[in-house]
Amino acid sequence: MMETISVLGSTGSVGRQSMAVAKKLGIKVSAIAAFSNIELMEQQAREVKPKIAAVFNEDAAAELRLRLADTDTKVLSGMDGLIEAAREESAQCVITAVSGAVGLRPTLAAIEAKKRIGLANKETLVCAGRLVMGEARRRGAEIVPVDSEHSAIFQSLAGRRAELRSVILTASGGPFRGWTREQTRCVTPQMAVKHPNWSMGAKISVDSATMMNKGLEFIEAMHLFSVSPDEIQVLIHPESVVHSAVEFIDGAVIAQLGVPDMALPIQYALTWPERRAPGSERLSLAKYAELTFFEPNLEQTPCLALAMEAARRGGTAPAILNAANEVAVHKFLRGEIGYNEIYGCVDSALSSIYYTDDAGLDAVLAADRAARIHVEEAF
Repeated sequence: MMETISVLGSTGSVGRQSMAVAKKLGIKVSAIAAFSNIELMEQQAREVKPKIAAVFNEDAAAELRLRLADTDTKVLSGMDGLIEAAREESAQCVITAVSGAVGLRPTLAAIEAKKRIGLANKETLVCAGRLVMGEARRRGAEIVPVDSEHSAIFQSLAGRRAELRSVILTASGGPFRGWTREQTRCVTPQMAVKHPNWSMGAKISVDSATMMNKGLEFIEAMHLFSVSPDEIQVLIHPESVVHSAVEFIDGAVIAQLGVPDMALPIQYALTWPERRAPGSERLSLAKYAELTFFEPNLEQTPCLALAMEAARRGGTAPAILNAANEVAVHKFLRGEIGYNEIYGCVDSALSSIYYTDDAGLDAVLAADRAARIHVEEAF
């Protein structure tokens, strides 16, 4: 089990839960990082006394520096600050729970430092999965997924990749499961952030509603488990009890079940290959009259269809998809575009932005920038 960790995205939903799990397990936190929530960061810094507190926003970092002047915590800023937090020498594991493609470079820095990566930032693998996984293999860095679905696959697979036939990726379907495109025209941000099963941040809640989140997880699974798009099946599972499953070549299907709670996958990333008590609330299958599964309707979930298309194209297509979606979701949350326009923004970017098979860092970052500019200016 890890003795000391860094938490990137410490003020977000997964980051806060990671801090709580670390406290429960008696694990020290040597570095924290976030975008701009200095109120919470100050509380966290005073509680865990990290060596480093990194704030991406420069102005917020200056304010936090003043607030923590009476402590030994070094306050850093910008991308360089996030990278230094990821590389903090005493941390054995880095929980990457920042939101968006901003997590890519700190993750690569942690891999270079041969840390274990507790990966909760799916955009890192969506944008540059081939690069990131290749670097992890070359450096000997462990990547243990924290997303509940990928953790479930990781636990079910148990290292038996050679015997794998397919991956079964489950999805709740979000709050608008079964709604037509006409019905979702009037969806508001307040409606979209109310997930029926999970408590998450605003951006990921909207992604879950559009099912773009499942599309991003589809791409992430390809890289994490070295599978092709044709070896991944997405199933709607409204009860969110089966977090995902794997099918082996002999026909056996092994799944990981549990309550909708991130505590278990976070803890497992820190204790793997061991298990420790307590994890999360115990699951009572007797409470469920039935568990249901069905295939998604891709006409009703066009964002999922777009992501699957980008997965098959590869190269910089997933980076364009992710960046366009990030900007579109934030525009929706600010009331600048409608819910159905999120799809239009991403589709437009994929159709308009220069695409290349090159998945190197420079090409990925260029595609990311171009997609963001396109959506900001065109919509």
